[in-house]
Amino acid sequence: MYKRFIRPVLFLIPPETVHHIIVIVIRIVFHIPGLKSLLWKIYRIDDERLNRDLLGLHFTNPVGLAAGFDKNASFFREFSSFGFGFIEIGTVTPLGQPGNPRPRLFRIPRDMGLINRMGFNNMGLDEAILKLRKKPEGLIVGGNIGKNTVTPNEKAVDDYAKCFEGLYPFVDYFVVNVSCPNISDLSELQDKELLRGILVRLSDIRRSQARKKPILVKISPDLNSDQINDVLELISLTGMDGIVATNTTIKRENLLTGKELIEKIGKGGLSGKPLRQRSTDIIKYIANRTKGKLTIVGAGGIMTPEDAVEKIQAGAHLIQIYTGFIYEGPAIVRRINKALTEKIS
Repeated sequence: MYKRFIRPVLFLIPPETVHHIIVIVIRIVFHIPGLKSLLWKIYRIDDERLNRDLLGLHFTNPVGLAAGFDKNASFFREFSSFGFGFIEIGTVTPLGQPGNPRPRLFRIPRDMGLINRMGFNNMGLDEAILKLRKKPEGLIVGGNIGKNTVTPNEKAVDDYAKCFEGLYPFVDYFVVNVSCPNISDLSELQDKELLRGILVRLSDIRRSQARKKPILVKISPDLNSDQINDVLELISLTGMDGIVATNTTIKRENLLTGKELIEKIGKGGLSGKPLRQRSTDIIKYIANRTKGKLTIVGAGGIMTPEDAVEKIQAGAHLIQIYTGFIYEGPAIVRRINKALTEKIS
């Protein structure tokens, strides 16, 4: 139904406008008595074979909603009804910021992909905290944190520390986003020394807390093996708990979409089907390098249940979807979980 009737209508509307429409509609319809319970029955699979005990947390299933969809922690409660095992909010920055000029989100349907240059548009740390105070018990929510665009890289550590301290009482785990291609020079924070400063600072703050919460690092698919090795070494040295592989890519290789349109769209991070193989290759590399001991969250190009199974078999312990949710609709979560019960457990 979604792919035949709903998606064609939605794809007639600019993608960022659609996103805002969906948020408004969800807020309205979830006030209808009994709807949340109905969606829960339709989309959720309760099966112990899907349970995962990782990072000191109990996941009812390994399928999460990736950061970027719920930037301001506005509807994580509602989206949990679609069967996700966890929701990641953000990227959250200390101060609210508008992001890059529009248009900044583009569909490339022939490739089942998206190109975005959103630029960490969000309402800021205080607004996220306000929403997260209403987080239901038992729902796992991660906080994806970053720096403000105007903050120079040499002071980025202060932005990450502020978000980390502010969100600490309200989220279950953290993701340090140093790999988004849509913030000027952000990828430089994947440099060994700059990243070390951030991770050491967060580790120091965590030691002062009553409860230890897991910290993961989100990396770019455009890193080479030496750069990945540097990140893994830092994760080990600083006591980080896992890695999210991967963010979006700046590369435009082997696309079906015409070169003229791609050039017209311009800069931005590419997500969706074109990212599938590179993401899987990196997951496999990390799993082999760490002998499966580092928690890996697989993201990038999961458009079908088979893609999800591929990520798990490559070494991912959990997976996240974003573009697949847009192209396939909410039923993809149930379909993935069903496939995992049949092929993985």
